[in-house]
Amino acid sequence: MALKELLFSDGHAWVLSEGETATIGMTEYIQEELGDILLVDLPEVGEKVTQGDLLGTIGGVETVYELLAPLSGEILEVNESLRDDPGLAKNDPYGEGWMVKIRLSDSRELDSLMAAEEYESMTGR
Repeated sequence: MALKELLFSDGHAWVLSEGETATIGMTEYIQEELGDILLVDLPEVGEKVTQGDLLGTIGGVETVYELLAPLSGEILEVNESLRDDPGLAKNDPYGEGWMVKIRLSDSRELDSLMAAEEYESMTGR
């Protein structure tokens, strides 16, 4: 997937918007900050999340990062592969390392996210 297709939150989540649904993951930038990823804790299918609320936690060797929901909606799917192999989140963050898929409750929230160029400018990469 090309990064230019994605939107980004200032909380280091990426979003691939596909109509009324969106796939969400954690950016490579923050994963590099965490080092090895040992644990990924995500919500259950059917849960509702609100933009800015805790979406999940990612445990590294020395720290735990709280991933905030970049958008509001209902969890449609959780990447179960991350429970068995949390390293997928780091090894393929924009592919097999996706975290959740949600049904958007307000597509206007997409306007609050950054394009790839803005995110790269924010992170200095």
